[in-house]
Amino acid sequence: LVFTEEDKYGLYSNLLFKYFLAEGIVCGHDLFVASAKQHPDNILKELPAPLLDDTYRKELGDEAAAVKSEDFQDSMKIAWRYQNLPKMEASPTTYTKFGHYYDISKKMPPELCQSVKWHSFYLHEELSFEPKMEAWNMNSGYARLLQSIQRTISQEGFDGSDPQKKQRNVLRIGIQSLGSVLWGDDVCCSDTPEDPHSLTKFLYVLRGLLRKSLSACIITVPAHLIQNKAIMERVTDLSDVVVGLESFIGSERETNPLYKDYHGLVHVHQIPRLNSLICDVSDTKDLAFRLKRKLFTIERLHLPPDLSDTVSRASKQDLAGSAKLLSSGCGAMAIGKKHLDF
Repeated sequence: LVFTEEDKYGLYSNLLFKYFLAEGIVCGHDLFVASAKQHPDNILKELPAPLLDDTYRKELGDEAAAVKSEDFQDSMKIAWRYQNLPKMEASPTTYTKFGHYYDISKKMPPELCQSVKWHSFYLHEELSFEPKMEAWNMNSGYARLLQSIQRTISQEGFDGSDPQKKQRNVLRIGIQSLGSVLWGDDVCCSDTPEDPHSLTKFLYVLRGLLRKSLSACIITVPAHLIQNKAIMERVTDLSDVVVGLESFIGSERETNPLYKDYHGLVHVHQIPRLNSLICDVSDTKDLAFRLKRKLFTIERLHLPPDLSDTVSRASKQDLAGSAKLLSSGCGAMAIGKKHLDF
């Protein structure tokens, strides 16, 4: 269960959501797409097109050439002590073939989307079909969604507890903007919601369904709107992976020259503990993302050294001022604009 905290305007988290579904189509997995905001049919029409291996290598080669030229320019102006430091790798891992790469400037061909079996759940259609339903003492929308997921797992042969006759496959479940007002939940509306446990109960039952089936699930949640921290802690405990996206749009970092190469930060709050008491903590904790013309990339965040003279000039003036005050006790050479001399 992958829990993704949406960025403020939901732009980049929606892109990550589409990457997950696109990877499922390319791998031939079945899909289950649920949303209360956008119709699942429209989501599938907007999935990015997969890049062929040779196309990606060309893109990677062009990018590497651009990086080399930037490095050469930087080496001309960076002080010698920075040149001797080990080079920082931008990618969290060395390049290996893992999964597929996608061109976000193009849409996935319809025939590729039709090559896999997919199921959709659009809340507004479901509510209009059947009368109001209360089950498991939770929100009606959540209860319907759980029933639909459970029905798909049992009827389509994804239940791992029952011996299956047909060839086994993986079900990818994507749930968009869970916990928002559109789902009929009020956790985003106030600090003391009337029904604070619906979201927790839903995730508890969903996790049970995932554990006994051949399925993986990604959920995006507008976490910045949930004011009650206790709810967020419970939701985090019920998830395997918790990732937060912080966009620079509308913040002071958007205009900060130090962050000019990036569009936001990636916060890894929790990773799964598989067959161990503690999780494997990566040495890379500072991650950032940027959206290029065709690719969405996550890289190590490394800020360039300060090459401006303004800071050093200001610090010199401060030192000179303090030198005047301390000249009687710290050495008679500190007079006027000179530095302290011991």
